[in-house]
Amino acid sequence: MAFWQNTAVLPALALAISPIGAQAQLSDAEQRAAKSIEASFEEDITLLETIVNINSGTRNAAGNQKVMAVLRPEFEALGFAVEYVDQTEFDRAGHFFAVHKGREGGKKILLIAHTDTVFEQDSGFQDFVRNGDKATGPGVVDDKGGIVVILSALKAMHAAGTLKAANIVVAITGDEEAVGRPIAGARADLIKWGKWADIALDFEGLSVQDGRDMGVVARRSSNSWQLVTRGKTGHSSGIFSANSGDGAIFEMTRILSRFRNELPEPNLTFNVGLLTGGADAALDEQGLKASAAGKTNIIPAIAIARGDFRTLSDEQTDRIRKKMQTIVADHAPVTEAEITFSQGYPPMAPTDGNRALLVRLNDVNRDLGLAEQPELDPLKRGAGDVSFVARYVDALAGMGPGGQGSHADGETIDLLTIKRQAKRAALLIGRLAKD
Repeated sequence: MAFWQNTAVLPALALAISPIGAQAQLSDAEQRAAKSIEASFEEDITLLETIVNINSGTRNAAGNQKVMAVLRPEFEALGFAVEYVDQTEFDRAGHFFAVHKGREGGKKILLIAHTDTVFEQDSGFQDFVRNGDKATGPGVVDDKGGIVVILSALKAMHAAGTLKAANIVVAITGDEEAVGRPIAGARADLIKWGKWADIALDFEGLSVQDGRDMGVVARRSSNSWQLVTRGKTGHSSGIFSANSGDGAIFEMTRILSRFRNELPEPNLTFNVGLLTGGADAALDEQGLKASAAGKTNIIPAIAIARGDFRTLSDEQTDRIRKKMQTIVADHAPVTEAEITFSQGYPPMAPTDGNRALLVRLNDVNRDLGLAEQPELDPLKRGAGDVSFVARYVDALAGMGPGGQGSHADGETIDLLTIKRQAKRAALLIGRLAKD
């Protein structure tokens, strides 16, 4: 789920990697890996075109399975054992896990991506179209391009001889854009591998800010809430009286106003996405559409609001939830109010371990002749699958390719960033595997 901003592509000259022979800090094996990535570039693009042209909207389970069927032999050729975990009970496509056993006692590394896109079968945006070093297509960046970066890096490690010792699990989910419910079940296998791992690398799109590639050490949570207020209905001439009270809609607006004035703090955002009320009001089963009925001279009996809030840590999530509950409990006389919560994606907090991983990545950047990646402001990045494992491991996100327009018709990838990101990944994984 890529929510990144300002993804303008750097000029090619500024991003050019120094010639392999000039990279004195690279080992012989790392130089072979970098050369392999350069040599396989067109093959990588062909694979990307193949999987982008298979519709795999989140609700298209069969399409996601077709993409995974294309990927299976790619991983098996590198010595990975592939397992498909069915998710039918959660009304979603399954999950794909590729396991590579390396040396005993070595670092255990989890690589995360997803096959599903926001573009369902009825979308008018379906095809991969290349135009020089750019290409458009559904999920071309988010996240099929990320899958290609993973495979390009692993193939390069295999060619260079650095894959053999590496303990790696590649986790590719089929429902990242709209996770199955209940979440505890839908993410049980990913969390299992997160607890197994020492390090997790997430291959959603590269974050670029002011022309610089950024390092992502944190992603905020995604939590939803629903607030229902009730009032005593009757003729509008009695509103605000001791007997009739304020009605449901005024009480709703009073509570929402307190949210706006009392909740703001660093790294928190909160939103009201849907609001309805009247003498009668209801939401549909998915909570995406509202219906209401009422008259101007009737005090409204019910109001319903749905929204979200996003936080940077579990502590902040718990604290904001309690503040909202306290405000709601302090409802006005002759009214009732109740708030319920549902957690979607947990936060990926900016830990010391994550920052240490970014230091390692910047060592790779230095040795490749690339600019350092500064730490991205977490307000610039939304939630993703890596957040489900981040509390168990050191993690980095944004290891996938660069581009623009994620989740929108015309989604565009800068194809050259596949090479840059694959080199970064191949060297970082190879060095971590040696620890």
